[in-house]
Amino acid sequence: MLFAPVSILVSLMCDLAVGHAVHDRLVSNKSDVSNNATYPNYRAAAYFVNWRRADARAVCFCECFTHHRRSVHFPGDSWDEAGSNLYGCLKQLFLLKKVNRKLKVLLSIGGSSYSANFAVPASTDAGRSAFASSAVALVANLGLDGLDINWEYPQNDADAVNMVLLLKALRESLDGYGDSLSTPYRFQLTVASPAGASYYQTLHLADMDPHIDFWNLMAYDYAGGWSSVTANQANLFSSTSDATTTPFNTEDAIGYYIGKGITPNKIVLGMPIYGRSFAATRGLGQPFDGVGRGTWQAGVYDFKALPVSGANESYDNTTGSSYSYDAASKELVSYDNARVAKQKAAFIKRRGLGGAMWWESSADKVGSGSLIHNVVAVLGGAGGSGLEGSPNLLLYPNSSYDNLRSGMPDSGSAAETASSLPCSSGSMDHINRLHHDSFYHYQLSALLTQLFSRH
Repeated sequence: MLFAPVSILVSLMCDLAVGHAVHDRLVSNKSDVSNNATYPNYRAAAYFVNWRRADARAVCFCECFTHHRRSVHFPGDSWDEAGSNLYGCLKQLFLLKKVNRKLKVLLSIGGSSYSANFAVPASTDAGRSAFASSAVALVANLGLDGLDINWEYPQNDADAVNMVLLLKALRESLDGYGDSLSTPYRFQLTVASPAGASYYQTLHLADMDPHIDFWNLMAYDYAGGWSSVTANQANLFSSTSDATTTPFNTEDAIGYYIGKGITPNKIVLGMPIYGRSFAATRGLGQPFDGVGRGTWQAGVYDFKALPVSGANESYDNTTGSSYSYDAASKELVSYDNARVAKQKAAFIKRRGLGGAMWWESSADKVGSGSLIHNVVAVLGGAGGSGLEGSPNLLLYPNSSYDNLRSGMPDSGSAAETASSLPCSSGSMDHINRLHHDSFYHYQLSALLTQLFSRH
């Protein structure tokens, strides 16, 4: 009986600066060492989503990863390679791991669309065991470094207890596989965790904590089209002048987690790379009627499209927030700009948090306007020396894919592209290229399609 959960994204736990001597990191598989050493520096994590594609091609679960499906090839891939081989974005991510040995790729399971499927399998020993074994099998087969669980959200105490037990089963399965390797490796297990009080107060945080490596705090979506008035969607602090503009705040959420025994350096602060729109409004804290057209979804704009033409941008350092407002169209958009990003980076350092996380990488700007790089510049310092530096894994002897088992020797497109990027760009710039290549883009949503219902 097989059970495997649906993936809606791949998360990247990585050093986002490749560095000046990138080819010095092109080490052999034999250089993989146990990653039990302590690496106290900041984490930088970004979600690479499966559905942000440039074309409408559909892909299937199995054959699309092998040499039989030509549509998943990237430049540099062989058209007549023997055997059963891994291609598409998963191959490109593995090649980036070879270039940047600090880059780790985690499969994130769940999300708002699929989280209703967690409760049943998490409620029994057999369900948790099948979930864990099938999820870890994907890690071993696809060249991944761990798992991220995004259950939005456990609804009651029974769900919360089962969440703890599910994480325990996953931790044991990951450790069992890691210990079975010729050189033991600790695979990462993380959770995407809520910043809303009604959700985090339901969780058994202290019981969850021993099983996970860090918490990806989803400190955004504090306001949106569901709100009664316009408000900030990702503010650090509450407003002392108009509480309606900050219905939630990040400082309170972090304080609650720490109060439940979570050490600050395990809390990774999540930030949005998008804006929430409010239409037909007179400004912040005011009634509105509907939402703007957005970039890919009504009411949601990619950060790279902001501020909308004609809008004026405002920044408030007292709440750690920013927004734009167009007096002519009467549209307000709440989002983090570069000044807020830098303020949040300083907040991370001041509070001793574990780093930064973003949803999601394809929506960012490039160059000096990038939210990711503005934060990494503060946390990472010169050459990225302030970022977490434990090594990733390149040895996957149990994979069904011939090229992954052999370490993908003589494969080049991602590695060559990444090595040619400026040191301030690195892996994330190439990851965004995987999003936008209109011919070669390959959708990762096929990874686990319908597997929540497989029994």
